[in-house]
Amino acid sequence: MDEPVVAVSTITSLAFAIGILFGFIGNKTNFCTLGAVSDAVNMGNWSRMRMWALAIATAVLGTAALGLAGWLDVSRSIYTGHRLIWLSHILGGICFGAGMTLASGCGSKTLIRIGGGNLKSLVVFFFMAIGAYMTLRGLFGVWRVNYLDAVAFELPHGQDLPAFLASAGLAPDQALLLGAGVVGGGLLVAALASREAWSREVLLGGLAIGALTVAGWYVSGHIGFVAEHPETLEEAFVGTNSGRAESLSFVAPLAYTLELLMLWSDSSRIVTFGIACSLGVIVGSAIYAVTTGGFRLEGFRTPDDLIRHLVGALLMGFGGVTAMGCTIGQGITGLSTLALGSFLTTASIVLGAVATMKVQYWMMMREA
Repeated sequence: MDEPVVAVSTITSLAFAIGILFGFIGNKTNFCTLGAVSDAVNMGNWSRMRMWALAIATAVLGTAALGLAGWLDVSRSIYTGHRLIWLSHILGGICFGAGMTLASGCGSKTLIRIGGGNLKSLVVFFFMAIGAYMTLRGLFGVWRVNYLDAVAFELPHGQDLPAFLASAGLAPDQALLLGAGVVGGGLLVAALASREAWSREVLLGGLAIGALTVAGWYVSGHIGFVAEHPETLEEAFVGTNSGRAESLSFVAPLAYTLELLMLWSDSSRIVTFGIACSLGVIVGSAIYAVTTGGFRLEGFRTPDDLIRHLVGALLMGFGGVTAMGCTIGQGITGLSTLALGSFLTTASIVLGAVATMKVQYWMMMREA
């Protein structure tokens, strides 16, 4: 008897609901990875950095729980392959970090701000999507494949930490428990070590965003997984652009959203997990903004402001695709798989953001 295939509409509806919760909570708690880095570097305030760390810890531990329960295999995601494209992770991460600083926020923050009425972020959305699409399939994509992705380490096993531990002789479940326990548990302790982390906003933002990442994995990697598709007789993940298990990420899905809008009459183009989740973030943020009286239209004040945001958006599009994710796609979702490439990308994003902040501060002091 053929295994029933879950409807794409089921997966996208669940993804849309996850996105709504992400947008609502992200707006309410002011969850922002750029803000976390900026607060720590410029003001010595680590509250939002602890929120981000708590989200990562929650995602790592929750994803490991899914794996131990047999509900998710992260080796079927884009993050844990045998090929470590280290140069792409580092350069892409630096570009994304610089871009999000220039554009006043990463991909998720852009969507949240659109929901709040920010027209600048709407412009960032489209130019980020253009940059991402050019890097996926266009001009930048040729450079990426020929000159960046070609530089890689070929590993004898997956690049995730449990795979390394298993190669040393540990049983797979033991390797997963140890890896998740050290990384997730360590981040959990670090995040909650200070009294400032026990505020309602930090706890809500960190725990909820991490839990929504786990929910995304469950929807695409368990509910949407078909061991043997009745048409292809191969395993399949229903409703994902990558054809693999996916969770929260906000770079490539923006490109696919733009593609869908431009090729709407093409019946082969459908709303996917990433598209539905991204649109849900806008809706969730708008619900919070409207119900709390925080909805405000905001535009560019000067041509320099416009140029800065356009450059930042293109850098985010290029960097996010090159590094295979953003501050959420790699900085939470990717890290939840304990993939080495995700650690490289996240560190590079922070480095790019900090360096750009320092340059901006130097230029401001020079003009003063």
